[in-house]
Amino acid sequence: MAEDFLLSAIIFLGAAIVCVPIAKKIGLGSVLGYLIAGILIGPFVLGFVGQEGQDIMQAAEFGVVMMLFLIGLEINPKEIWVIRRSIFGIGSIQLALSSIVIGAIFHVYYGLSHATSFAIALSLSMSSTAIILQTLKEKGLNKSSAGQAAFSVLLFQDIMVIPILAFLPLLVTSDIRNDTLEQTFISNLSPLLKTITVLGAMASIIVVGLFIVAPLMKMIARTRLRELFTATALFLVISVAYVMKLVGISPALGTFLAGVVLANSSFRHELESDIEPFKGLLLGLFFIGVGSTINFQLIYQKPVLIFMLVLLIMLIKGIVLFLAGKTFKIKFDQNILFAILLSQVGEFAFVLLNFSGQLQIVSPDWTELLMVVVAISMTFTPILLLLNERLVDPFFGVKEAAEIKEADNIDNQHSVIIAGFGHFGSTIGRFLKANGIKATILDNDSDRVELLRKMGFEVYYGDATRVDLLKSAGAEKAKMLIAAIDSPDINHEVIEVARKHFPNLKIMARARNRFDAYEILDLGVMNIYRETLYTSVHMAVDVLHELGIRHYTATRKAQDFIRYDEDAMRKLASSRHDTKTYILTVREQIELEEKLLSEDLHQQMTERDSAWDSATLKG
Repeated sequence: MAEDFLLSAIIFLGAAIVCVPIAKKIGLGSVLGYLIAGILIGPFVLGFVGQEGQDIMQAAEFGVVMMLFLIGLEINPKEIWVIRRSIFGIGSIQLALSSIVIGAIFHVYYGLSHATSFAIALSLSMSSTAIILQTLKEKGLNKSSAGQAAFSVLLFQDIMVIPILAFLPLLVTSDIRNDTLEQTFISNLSPLLKTITVLGAMASIIVVGLFIVAPLMKMIARTRLRELFTATALFLVISVAYVMKLVGISPALGTFLAGVVLANSSFRHELESDIEPFKGLLLGLFFIGVGSTINFQLIYQKPVLIFMLVLLIMLIKGIVLFLAGKTFKIKFDQNILFAILLSQVGEFAFVLLNFSGQLQIVSPDWTELLMVVVAISMTFTPILLLLNERLVDPFFGVKEAAEIKEADNIDNQHSVIIAGFGHFGSTIGRFLKANGIKATILDNDSDRVELLRKMGFEVYYGDATRVDLLKSAGAEKAKMLIAAIDSPDINHEVIEVARKHFPNLKIMARARNRFDAYEILDLGVMNIYRETLYTSVHMAVDVLHELGIRHYTATRKAQDFIRYDEDAMRKLASSRHDTKTYILTVREQIELEEKLLSEDLHQQMTERDSAWDSATLKG
């Protein structure tokens, strides 16, 4: 058993390592990479794992469980209430219209009963939370109109799964044979009692989460043992999943609700930070599972029916989504993206179809067929997004007006250029201005530029990574460039462009921390200013002063410490990729710093040590 598990782990991870980078390289995105990996290793292609995909989906189920717990944890009920109009407005339009149209087609064209058609329609109206959230994150679309509208619809769908699961047992019109149904606590109950049981289970999660789990987590948090806190979180997730499985409810849905209950707790962020490292891997596992369960034998037998259903459902959902977006006045370019993003069928369809199959609302043949349709539609989404970027984007664009705004014409040029005028850059700019030094200020946040102009700053909108913008800012004649952009990646790009095209510029660069500083050193910049260093040393000076050491002396010691630390940083930069060597070098440098500072401290104080010690000079 252990050998089988290890072999499966090697195959899963190996397939992901090979397929995902290739997919990302050619612009397909990580989601399609995972899906392709699942298809390749699945039972219908190479056959490395899975018997008809069964054991793959059992492994992937835990990935879905953990993923939905994290998604639920990110949903703050208070925040939902604030944006309730968007969520329940556009979300209800999408779900209602999609369900009505899809249900009518299955009832009229395929001759299925009202109950069966309705159950299928509700299942296929769901979109993929996993794919869409991952796509929005990768493409940086979270703050776009399409991204926010998509998130609202997903929230509504995730919330509606609970009443839908409670409602489905009421659609049962005949006795269910126990030999075809997975035996659970509710197997032999009447439809009404099944509904009451489902609602009761959901209510119990809320009660236990609020009155038992929350106090327990607080008690565990007081131990200050992070590994114990993580273990408790995993115990909670697995326990909820197991109990829901016994009752006959989707484990993924139970853990999603548990996450929502804990989303407003005081330890929400600690839970997220502890479990976050598993999130990407678990999402990958889920997508690999979906890819591996695509039944190519069934596709071979019924290709026309399956692909017609896939295209029909995605077209119906796309049209409904576009109309919903138009109702809420989403711009045309964003509306196209919004419709494509949510046109696929999501992971909750697996849950709803499986539950409908157990209740014998949907026949086994239709359940298996629709499972394939769901998987293929999820596979199509990254491809459609790529086509949208290549074919639609060049003509209509998918960026907000603020993002495609033309750079400003720069009227005044000065000897100093500041790239990035957030909290860090604005402090430098104000200090220079107070001392009579004018600077040409660039920032790529149009809202911030407008606000700063109202405050009296001469700030120009534009992307400082563009050579033409730097030229118009006077980079060819300027003496100094201050790279102070919030994003380390963009800051590094500005430095690279400036060093390549304007070698005359002396560059002074902002660094978030020591490791960011290492990257900037590799770019050939020596003047680096770490945010975390100077503030912490400034506090240490105040600590020494409060303990009775003269303020001048403490300040001089701080300057010595910064000098020694910056020397150490340059020595450590070359060894940072070798963990063992890096650790040894760090220890050596710490001992050396302590020794040098200790020797300085015991030297005979000069008269200058008491040259100034006034609190008025301090601030």
